[in-house]
Amino acid sequence: MDMNIHSDPLVNRDDPIPVVAISAPRDDLSPTEYDRPKGSKRAAIRQSLSSGKLREKFDSFKEQSSSRGHQRSVSSSASESPSKIQDRLMNMLLQQMIPGENVDDGSRPKDRRSRKYVERPGFSIPTMSYNFRRFNSRIGVVFVFENRLIRLFSWKDPTHTLAFLVIYSFVCLDPNLLAVVPLAGCLFFVMVPAFLARHPPPPSHLPTDVHPLHGPPMAAPQNIKPAPEFSKDFLRNMRDLQNSMEDFSRVHDAAINFITPPTNFSDEGLSSALYLILFMTTIVLFIAAQVLPWRAVFLVTGWVLVGACHPRAQTFLEETHVEEFIEEQGQHAAHWLHAFAESDIDLSHAPEQREVEIFELQRRASDAPDAEYEPFLFTTHPYTPLSPARIAGDRPRGSRFFEDVEAPNGWRWADKKWTLDLLSRDWVEDRCITGVEVEIEGERWVSDIQYDEGIDFASLALASNEDITRTGVAAAGLALVGGGNGLAAQSTPNLGQTATLRPRPAVKSWEEGDGSRKKGMWRRRRWVRLVERRPLPPPEDVYLSAQNE
Repeated sequence: MDMNIHSDPLVNRDDPIPVVAISAPRDDLSPTEYDRPKGSKRAAIRQSLSSGKLREKFDSFKEQSSSRGHQRSVSSSASESPSKIQDRLMNMLLQQMIPGENVDDGSRPKDRRSRKYVERPGFSIPTMSYNFRRFNSRIGVVFVFENRLIRLFSWKDPTHTLAFLVIYSFVCLDPNLLAVVPLAGCLFFVMVPAFLARHPPPPSHLPTDVHPLHGPPMAAPQNIKPAPEFSKDFLRNMRDLQNSMEDFSRVHDAAINFITPPTNFSDEGLSSALYLILFMTTIVLFIAAQVLPWRAVFLVTGWVLVGACHPRAQTFLEETHVEEFIEEQGQHAAHWLHAFAESDIDLSHAPEQREVEIFELQRRASDAPDAEYEPFLFTTHPYTPLSPARIAGDRPRGSRFFEDVEAPNGWRWADKKWTLDLLSRDWVEDRCITGVEVEIEGERWVSDIQYDEGIDFASLALASNEDITRTGVAAAGLALVGGGNGLAAQSTPNLGQTATLRPRPAVKSWEEGDGSRKKGMWRRRRWVRLVERRPLPPPEDVYLSAQNE
């Protein structure tokens, strides 16, 4: 028998999806509270069929008719409707405000498994409208499932609810049956109804007659199709979608108001107490989880929750004021947590303090013994003879005056002035600084040592191995100790030529000399100061979106 496939949209034609009654903040009223139409039913239908929706419908009809083969002339393109021009201008404005994803379209091969190359079109009003219409035409299956769950747990059909509790009990007693539930659901809720739809009973069928399951199919197979636009099913989906959005907003606000205050450390004592309780509970469950009778726990919990949804149970709970009792117990628990936090948790600590340092550099213009040092700048590095900046020939960077030195980012000054570090020898030894003279008294300057100019330290560094073994002193080490006319200023000899040993002058350090011209061009000393953590400004509001991932 040749039959056409019968298509029917899957739409919730039963009761509308209800709105969850959760007390929302009064400063953010829901649209249903101040935008609810106050007129008759005709006014509500007129509001749902607004001019904007009709205009989008007519535009879609025009696009469909043009795609079937009608060629647009130059005159028709010139006389484009103002609404489309307005939409194009709005799209251009939104594209400037909301930049698209910057995907590198280089020559390298694209990995299609990566999220980076997934198509992510920008925001567009026509695309948004088109996708919303398609989504609203197909969302009916979700609302049908939600409505059936509401009927199941509200005991509309007690036999259905009891059957669900029996199945739930079997799964709790034997969790291995959980693998059977999806397959059984597919058999009894998908395939059996589809078979009965193709083999319907005769019109004169009595309830006591046996359903005929043999013979050829007498009806066309059912198929699910999207709801036509502006049909009753389409409007029902819009109604349920409106209520579902309100449900999600209220549940979201209620969850944030319940979870955020005790967990975001706005009250550090309460959050710390809650953290300790959760931490200890985690440790206990990690050890004793295998001892608890989880099957009995889930079985009793499921029966209690489903039984509490019975109308008689709801009436009993309202008469006994259980909601007020639960609220009172919650207040007692919060009071106990506050008392525990105030008595056992000490949060009165001083701000974290650290010590920062700055080096005062002075420089003299020449190597003359009578040349005086002049203030140069204040820098964060001591600019020693073997520092990378000194070897590279870079000038030190810093501030000219003490007043220009600022605290590190995120810190503030804890005392009023800088203090001279009198233990200059300690910070020199901690940094393994060589080639300097340290003052242990007086102004605590650490000055560079100026060696004799007649000594070729680079030639000493290239001395033969037997000479190093004989003298017991590494020539390379002597070259590195040199000052401004040391290793960086020497030319490298040709290693391919045979080195001719010639008598070298004896190296005399400034301790062995007469003490003249022993100091270099640079000297520095260390200043310290205490800083403490600066309170951060209030953070901006956090908005959860895909861009944050």
